[in-house]
Parts: sequence; C-alpha cells; structure tokens
Amino acid sequence: MQNKYPIYIISKGRFENCLTAKFLIKDGVDFWLVVEPQEQDEYVKRYGKRVLVLPFSNLGLGSIPARNWVWEHAKATGVKRHWILDDNIRSIYRRYKARRIYCNAKYAFTVLEDFTDRYENIAISGLNYSMFVPDRKGATPFLLNHRVYSCLLILNELPYRWRGRYNEDTDLCLQVLSANWCTVLFNIFSIMKMKTMMMKGGNTDELYKADGRLKMARSLERVWPGVVTVDRKFKRPQHIVKDQWKKFDTELIRRKDIDWSKLKINGDYPLTARNRRNRLQA
Repeated sequence: MQNKYPIYIISKGRFENCLTAKFLIKDGVDFWLVVEPQEQDEYVKRYGKRVLVLPFSNLGLGSIPARNWVWEHAKATGVKRHWILDDNIRSIYRRYKARRIYCNAKYAFTVLEDFTDRYENIAISGLNYSMFVPDRKGATPFLLNHRVYSCLLILNELPYRWRGRYNEDTDLCLQVLSANWCTVLFNIFSIMKMKTMMMKGGNTDELYKADGRLKMARSLERVWPGVVTVDRKFKRPQHIVKDQWKKFDTELIRRKDIDWSKLKINGDYPLTARNRRNRLQA
C-alpha cells in the first residue's frame, strides 16, 4: 500500500535528528525532504535521493517560503492534494478501544486521503496531536472546521497561500474557513510530536526567542481583528480564536458520483490489533 498524494517534510538544522523522516522510513512511507542549499550535503548524506533543495536560503521568514514552494512543486506534478509535515513528529497513533496505539503511518495517511476525497469541499485535513486525544472514551472521530497543525493534507487548487511570518497554520485554516470551505481534524489517528522549542533547529532561534511568542500572537490578531485575540495560556502569550472555532459551521458536501450505500463500515484497511508491544499492524 502506498499513499495517493506526495508527502513533503520541511526541515532546517535537523539533519542529525529529523524525527519525521526517521519514522516514515521505518514505516516504509515515501516522502520528499525539503531543505535549504547550505544544508544539502548533510541531508543527502543521511537521506539520499529523498532530498529536494530549495532555490533560496535564510530569508528570515520561518518556513513560509518553503511551504509555498512545496505547494507549487506539488501542483506541477498534477496531483490534487499534497501532504506537508513538520520535521519533529515521532510517530502516528490510532485510537482503538479508547486507547492510543502505535499505527503504521501509511495506513493512517491512506484512510485520511480516502475520507477527504469523498467530499467536495474539504480544503485541509490532518491529524490531531496525541496530547489532545487522551486515552479515554468520548473523543469524536474527527473535528469539523477546526485548526489543523503540523500534519496537513491540502487541496492544491485553493487560491490561498501560506503568508506572514508567524502562526501560518492557524492563518491558512482561517483563510479557507472564512471562504466557506471545510477543514477536518482527525482524532481517530494522531501524531506524537515534540513540543515547540524542545529541539534545536527549525524555527526555534528565528521565531521563538525573547518575546517571539507575544509577537506571533499579536501578528495574527492584527490580520484577523475580531476573530483572534491574545491571552495567556499554558503560562505564555497565546492567540485565541473567537468561540473556539465554533462560528465556522459549513457542512461537509458528499460527492454525488459515489454510491455511499456500498461503502464498507471498516473500509479496506487491513489493520489488526496486536497486544504485544501495543501496536497495530497490517
């Protein structure tokens, strides 16, 4: 089983410990690793032909230019969507009987691709953080019209792009939701991701040092007045989306060329539970 859409990982300064690349290799998932020219040799030494080299470097704008370059690269291949992942993801989990259990990434991505393509108006879908999907009953399979961070499946035909310097994930989701598109954040699968500023490299030095957190929140508030405010959360400045995203109420639209009555409840995904080591396998 291989995934339908290309997977891109944006990475900088983490050639020695690119967590996302490591776990995708272990899970047998194809991907592109997108890096700046000055680090090309170090990444190629470790990841070989998976490396794509950007035509620019050290622009001081975080990952925004790289993310837009990836978007255009994906469009040029003619695919409908593309995945874009942060480089500090350790693994993927599936909720099984109210527990988070390790799952091979290719199956999680395939399920999300199939679900997303069954609807006409999903602009962005992706996986929630495992920390927000605790081991208890009651979590919904997905959240509709919510933020999607760090692991996104994006519709290439959208007229919007990554912009600014801070909080680009939130801003892109707000762009599509304000235009009556839908986003889907999956809880049934989730990513185990390192907390921000816990690893060297990435945007840690460029964006988060000193009062970077406050600048990030204020910049989003200026772009989205009346929608975003700034408060303190988790003992630091944090942007807050009004009504916790609940004002975005566009419903999913099913594709009319699909016979929904013939879809299998559990799909065609050969996952079986394995008690030993707490894993799901093919």
